[in-house]
Order: sequence, then C-alpha cells, then structure tokens
Amino acid sequence: MSSSNWKSKKMGAGVTDRLEDVRNLGPKSAWVLREAGIETQTALRELGAVEAYRRVKFQFPRYASLNLLWALEAGLRGTDWRALTGEDKAALLRELEEKA
Repeated sequence: MSSSNWKSKKMGAGVTDRLEDVRNLGPKSAWVLREAGIETQTALRELGAVEAYRRVKFQFPRYASLNLLWALEAGLRGTDWRALTGEDKAALLRELEEKA
C-alpha cells in the first residue's frame, strides 16, 4: 500500500491533513504555522494548541494574539472559537504560563 493510500485510510475517507482544513484557520494562520515548523494537522494535533501557539509567538510575536490560541484550541476540538468558555480560556492561559 502506498504511503498516500495508507494516510488516507488512517485519517478516514475524504479527510485531509492540510492546515487550511482545520476549522477557524485561514491561509495566513496556516502559513505562520508552517513557518513555525508545523506542517500538517497531524503535527498540530501532536503538539496541541498551546505549544503550537508558543512556536508561532516565538517566530511571529506580532501575529500571535490570544485569538490565535483560541482558534487553534477550538479548531482541534472541531468547534467555533467563540464556543470556548471563560473556563476553557483560563485553562489554556494557565498551561501557557506553566510552559513559559
């Protein structure tokens, strides 16, 4: 089985590994993630929202607002970023502070 067929089967039919296909992420967010060394959805999921945000913030401090962190977390959950609760955001900020 070719690697592309294996990847398709592993991820499910019709599912891609493109960052642009993560909910809440547009082309510019996908670009900065790639520039920060995060090339795929798989890599993003393995790192998690907080670590991905930290890497983007290191490379592009002016681009990395907390809205990006909310978008990453909600995107990994498959929800709209506005659906994150205050509790969710506080937990993300605590995790971010712990990793500082």
